[in-house]
Amino acid sequence: MKRFITLTFALIFSSCVFAETAWIDVRTDAEYSAGHVDGAIRIPYQDIGSEIGSLFQNKEQEIILYCRSGRRAGVALNTLKEMGYTNVRNVGSLSNAKRLHASQRQ
Repeated sequence: MKRFITLTFALIFSSCVFAETAWIDVRTDAEYSAGHVDGAIRIPYQDIGSEIGSLFQNKEQEIILYCRSGRRAGVALNTLKEMGYTNVRNVGSLSNAKRLHASQRQ
């Protein structure tokens, strides 16, 4: 149920701010709960292929992925590119993502 509510909120949020960058945390629920980028959507890397289409139909949507080290985000990046998403980046770790997010908000 929690997952459904999270995905529903993410869908509503993404449709309201379509032009905004989508920040996706591909880590586990426990990792996400311990800290994440403000406004990030959590989609486990192994589920990204089945869940991304319900959130972002525009394959040119800017999507930034992160995890703990960049490995899982890299797997997710490859999945999204294979699906035709063209504006996707892996920024590696949570600390890298937080720095980039903060610099974009200034």
